[in-house]
Amino acid sequence: MQALYVYVIAGAVLAGFVQGLSGFAFGLVAMSVWAWILEPQLAAVLSLFGALTGQVIAAVTVRRAFDRHVLWPFVLGGLVGVPFGVWLLPHLDLVLFKVCLGVLLVLWCPAMLMSQHLPKIAFGGRFADGIAGTIGGAMAGIGGFSGTIPTLWCTLRGFQRDTQRAVIQNFNLSMLAVAFALHLANGSIARSTLPMLGLVALAVAVPVLLGARLYIGISEAAFRKLVLGLLTASGAAMLASGVPALLQRG
Repeated sequence: MQALYVYVIAGAVLAGFVQGLSGFAFGLVAMSVWAWILEPQLAAVLSLFGALTGQVIAAVTVRRAFDRHVLWPFVLGGLVGVPFGVWLLPHLDLVLFKVCLGVLLVLWCPAMLMSQHLPKIAFGGRFADGIAGTIGGAMAGIGGFSGTIPTLWCTLRGFQRDTQRAVIQNFNLSMLAVAFALHLANGSIARSTLPMLGLVALAVAVPVLLGARLYIGISEAAFRKLVLGLLTASGAAMLASGVPALLQRG
């Protein structure tokens, strides 16, 4: 039992720091640790709650003005996607999901790192932003992965560092709050998980603050490299935990 608590705290601390620094990726980082020992449904709930807690703390610590015209398509799309993700979680093959997402991140993000001078994506406009938000909302309901696809999309769109941070931070905060409320409403969060939720909240607090402090001094180029590097590492960790489990089934 002590080993279980150590894994929960370690995952929350590491993921909280990354979230404070980058504005997203709590679920990706935490699940790469928790997937080795926690039951998938429990890991998904802890990931969602930890990401929400971290976003609340980071929103107070690193406040950035945001353009509502840029943000609203993401949020509107996300509100469509969240209920679908919450419904899908009990029926989803989380191992296969992690492998597919890991392959996407490991292939796509390094390509973007090596192609920094590619032209920005301008097509699709707000409709495309809304589609990215819908996918992010669904992934919020699945396990707190709300920022992954919208962050990739904002990077492809060439958003400035602070614009991207503001969009992702506010999008994540709203999607994670709605997703957690829906999970509470449908009874998928058992009383037995409450001590674990409290442990995650305590473990996240300080690392998020440290990461948010470090973010303030990061340059535009360094932030891009950080985001894409974290996404790549998270994808690799997902493959490391998901592929062996998938092979065992065969």
